[in-house]
Amino acid sequence: MKAPICIGVLMIATAFGLGACSQETAEPADAEAPAGIAGLEIANGRLVLPPVKGNPAAVYFDVTYTGDRNLAIRRADVAGAGSSEMHDTVEMDGKMTMQPSLPVVLNTGDTVEFAPGGKHVMAMDVSEDLTAGGTTEVTLTVAGGDKHSFDVPIKAAGEER
Repeated sequence: MKAPICIGVLMIATAFGLGACSQETAEPADAEAPAGIAGLEIANGRLVLPPVKGNPAAVYFDVTYTGDRNLAIRRADVAGAGSSEMHDTVEMDGKMTMQPSLPVVLNTGDTVEFAPGGKHVMAMDVSEDLTAGGTTEVTLTVAGGDKHSFDVPIKAAGEER
């Protein structure tokens, strides 16, 4: 007598389980995650082409952070460049020189300028498709792997930086 009861309970549980599989989820599978990093704002962005073809281009922008937790920008990628690297201009032996930048730490409320003569992004092996008057995408990666992308206008070498 116990076997028919167990089978009946199993059949009912299976029916409920199959019914649950056919129900739609509250969020569609193709829903996109929010773009970028909350609280990270970019202004005054631009890529300046090199005066000599084949030399690196430079990317400048201002980044302001209003998020809850501190973060560190550890990488910058430029679409249309073979490679890119964050640089800083520092004084060494009485001379100003460029060197790879350490991660840029942003505390809540900070604004950091990536500007000529200071922090900037060098874009090497720039594609011929990147021309003055166009745009390209810059993607910042922070410690932990989150990314923030933004478009920048492309300026000729002689234009105001």
